[in-house]
Amino acid sequence: MRRERGRRPKRKICSFCVDKIEQVDYKQYDKLKRFITERGKILPRRISGNCARHQRQLTRAIKRARIMALLPFTSE
Repeated sequence: MRRERGRRPKRKICSFCVDKIEQVDYKQYDKLKRFITERGKILPRRISGNCARHQRQLTRAIKRARIMALLPFTSE
């Protein structure tokens, strides 16, 4: 699976930067669900396309939402 010479894959953009969201909130669990796999793992930055700042906030928010029982730790 080699990519063609001179061609780069399309750059993913941070969805939080596009929506101009400064802080990722743990109470918006419907948005956080998009960044979790079916098994309950947090998607890495290279797959989700988030910037480093928002990925750190996202990770913290997901962990807080899990503790508050808004999101599951594992799949059902």
